[in-house]
Amino acid sequence: MTKLPAPALMLGSVLSIQFGQAIGKQLAGVVGASGVVALRLGLAAVLLLLLYRPALPRSRADAGPILGFGTAIAGMNLIYPALTLLPLGLASALQLLGPITLALLTSRRPRDAGCAVLAGGGVWLFYAPHGAAFPLGGVLLALASGACMAAYLLLSKKAGAKSAGGGPLALALAWAAVLTVPLGVVEQGTRLLAPQVLLTGVVVAVLSAVLPYSLELAALRRLPTRTVGVLVSLEPASAGLAGVLVLDEHLRMAQWAALACVGTASAGTVVGRKPERSPGPPATCR
Repeated sequence: MTKLPAPALMLGSVLSIQFGQAIGKQLAGVVGASGVVALRLGLAAVLLLLLYRPALPRSRADAGPILGFGTAIAGMNLIYPALTLLPLGLASALQLLGPITLALLTSRRPRDAGCAVLAGGGVWLFYAPHGAAFPLGGVLLALASGACMAAYLLLSKKAGAKSAGGGPLALALAWAAVLTVPLGVVEQGTRLLAPQVLLTGVVVAVLSAVLPYSLELAALRRLPTRTVGVLVSLEPASAGLAGVLVLDEHLRMAQWAALACVGTASAGTVVGRKPERSPGPPATCR
């Protein structure tokens, strides 16, 4: 893996996340969104705990950032109930508005205000030209997921400051699983243990969490944060591609242009920023 170019690793991570979410949307038709989240976070937590074998926090000061980090991860999984109501590309674009808004609120650059306008214009373009109507509940869930993603980006730095490597993420995922798995079990019961469902859940957990984080961890050792941000901005377009190939969701040219606007806005928030020194890798696995 480490012999591959770092940008290729990040691109692989972006594609893996979106195709994993597409398969998760299919699985939601069988076990519901709560069942998908339970399988995704529960299985990903088990796999990462086995992989990194992190030590438990020794104090409240150590545990606090990890608990906050894990709570944000749990909140980001609101994208899965949103996916039951929205096309994958639109849900991804709405989710990305969270980090874009964070960049706007924490910056005084006129460029970031322009990027926010461009992102908003992209979302409008997805809706308005042909009178497309999408459920308000799905839009609100995707936006809430984006707000949690913004919190995740802030908290990931604090969690990473306590320890290098994948230990903080493994512990945070374990806490996110504690918060979400019981709901999935209560709603879906033994259906989560059906062999086909469990196997698909493993695929979703690996593609949308374990593999992307592993690829990012390798790439971030060799790439500046700015370059990572530009590559992550490809997520709306890759989500549209995954929706077409996996879910048979066909987008009009105006909707592809809308996704391009949101991706360009995301890239614009990181281009030209001064490099930041971060003690831990700002993983974007969701």
